[in-house]
Amino acid sequence: MRLAVVVAAAMLVVACGQVVDSAAPGADTGPLTIRLGYFPNLTHAPALVGVKKALFAAALGSDVTLETHTFNAGGDAITAILSSSVDITFVGPNPTTNAFAQSHGQAIRVIAGSTSGGALLVVKPSITSIAALKGKKIADPQLGGTQDVSLRWFLQNHGFKTDTAGGGDVSVLPQDNSQTLTAFKQGKIDGAWVPEPWASRLVVEGNGSVLVDERDLWPQGKFVTTNLIASTSFLRTHPKRVKALLEGLYQSISFLNSNPSEAQKATNDAVGELTGKRLALGVVSAAWPHMTFTLDPLADTLKASADHAHSLGLLGSVDLHGLYDLTLLDEVLVSHNLPAVSGF
Repeated sequence: MRLAVVVAAAMLVVACGQVVDSAAPGADTGPLTIRLGYFPNLTHAPALVGVKKALFAAALGSDVTLETHTFNAGGDAITAILSSSVDITFVGPNPTTNAFAQSHGQAIRVIAGSTSGGALLVVKPSITSIAALKGKKIADPQLGGTQDVSLRWFLQNHGFKTDTAGGGDVSVLPQDNSQTLTAFKQGKIDGAWVPEPWASRLVVEGNGSVLVDERDLWPQGKFVTTNLIASTSFLRTHPKRVKALLEGLYQSISFLNSNPSEAQKATNDAVGELTGKRLALGVVSAAWPHMTFTLDPLADTLKASADHAHSLGLLGSVDLHGLYDLTLLDEVLVSHNLPAVSGF
């Protein structure tokens, strides 16, 4: 009920014409606060580093205040953007699709990519084959979330039945990642399909073994784990500022790809500041090779993930036309002599 009310409110904002003509004289100038959401996960490293090293702030300029909000799951980030609590947020593909579908294509737009890869199925060392998953308890971050869909689709393709109540051939248990790590250490679950750093934490701290690296399930090992979405009304009202933020994202991803050692330290420092504790020695270095940071939103893989969610009964039929607005991103890319990217 809460999400339905939030979606209705978001649609009303768009429908009532509260979007300012960005071409009007004086539009998109003067002091502004941008409320940016992201997660304290390594798969959100472009956001973590962009904030930590003030790359976003530098690109935005002194008349823009960046107000940050952190979330632990995609559903929370989507609720925030649909309720106008944040303007722009980093989030996974399945929550993105849900928000677009439930707002009838009105409330949000994907404006850039961020991260590919960085999701793995980690299990007890005694589980050495996919067949051995039968009868086991496997966790993921949130029902209907990106990893939940990936896990259930994988299990279905290997002949296992699951349901949303935790029954079936494999019991799927959506829960907070920190609870998953504790439960795995205590032997209460047999594994988890989770993003980094949680996958590597299960390996390093929980003595787990990687059974599936999700990159192996996608063409060329590429699939969207995190993208950047904006409120449609905010995007239309403040295109100059959104473009500046995208320039900051370009700088952040360039830093991550050019300075891996320094980038890992900066990312871990940012995680420590947000959670109160830096990641254990070796977790970041173990996780880093699993991820690729890219401005390309890898739109085809989002579409495929949405199709998987629909087949699983976790998403209704949805037309994703109009989900992507990459105009400003392409302007940033062209300014750096890089090829434009596309949606679908």
